[in-house]
Amino acid sequence: MREYSAKLDYSEIPSCNAKLEVQNVFKYYSVQGRELIVLEDINLQIYPREFVCLVGSSGCGKSTLLNIIAGLVSPSVGRVHVDGQPVTGRPGSDRGMVFQGYTLYPWLTVAQNVAFGLQLRKIPKAEQRERVDYFLDVVGLYHFADAYPKQLSGGMKQRVAIARALANEPAVLLMDEPFGALDAQTKEQMQQFLLELWEQTHVTILMITHDVEEAIYLSQRVYVMSSRPGRIDLEIPISLAEHRALDIKLSPEFVNIKRKVIHALRDGTNVFNPNKP
Repeated sequence: MREYSAKLDYSEIPSCNAKLEVQNVFKYYSVQGRELIVLEDINLQIYPREFVCLVGSSGCGKSTLLNIIAGLVSPSVGRVHVDGQPVTGRPGSDRGMVFQGYTLYPWLTVAQNVAFGLQLRKIPKAEQRERVDYFLDVVGLYHFADAYPKQLSGGMKQRVAIARALANEPAVLLMDEPFGALDAQTKEQMQQFLLELWEQTHVTILMITHDVEEAIYLSQRVYVMSSRPGRIDLEIPISLAEHRALDIKLSPEFVNIKRKVIHALRDGTNVFNPNKP
C-alpha cells in the first residue's frame, strides 16, 4: 500500500511516466448528406510529467479532441496511445478527466465524491480512506470532508473534482476548460492553485482553454488550434520559469508570447518566429 502520509511523488508511479500520443486524428460527421469535418489530421505528443495547454477559439473542435483522447468519442481516422497502448474506452486509471462543470454528486459528501472512483475499482476501504484524506489535504479541503457540494463555492467544487481525478493516480489528467465558469478573481486563484499542485505532483496534464493568458501561465508548451476544420497550427514552447507568480503575466516575455498566440489565432500563422514583433 502506498504511504499517503508522505509527500506523493508521481515519478514513483510507473503509469505516470506514460507518454500521450495523438496520431493523424480526423473527426467528421454526416450532416444532411454532407460530410462535416470537425478535426483534420491532428498530431501531438505530451511527454511524462509535462503540463501542456491546447488553446483555440470557441467551436474549433478542441473539446471534441479532448473527448477523443479521453475515449468518450471515437475518431473517424487516426489513433490515440497512452504509454504505447491504444485508447479504446472511457477514462479510467490511465486518464483522469476534469470538466468545466463540477460533475459532483450532490447527495454525496466531499469525501464520498473523491472516493467514488476508488469504490468502483474496489480499492480496499482502508486505502480509500488514506487516498481521500491525502488528496483532500493536497487541494486544501481536508476540513470540508463531510460537507456537501451545495455548501461549497465554485472554486472549492472544482478542487474536489480535481482531487477525485488525482485519487485514481491517472497517467494523464485531462482538463476541459475547468475554470471557465468561475469569476475572474477565483479563476486566477485556481490557476495559481493548479500550477502549485502540478509543481508538487508533476502529474502529466493536458488542458484545453480559450483563455490565452491562462494557457501561457500554466503550461510548458502551447498548441494553437485553428477552426473549421480544427487543425494544429502552431506549437509554442513556454520558456518561463517553472515556478510562476501571477505578476509574470505582466512581464515582457509573457506579453511577447501572448502576442504570438493571438496572431496565430487571428490569421492562421503556422510558423513561430520568436524574433517576429
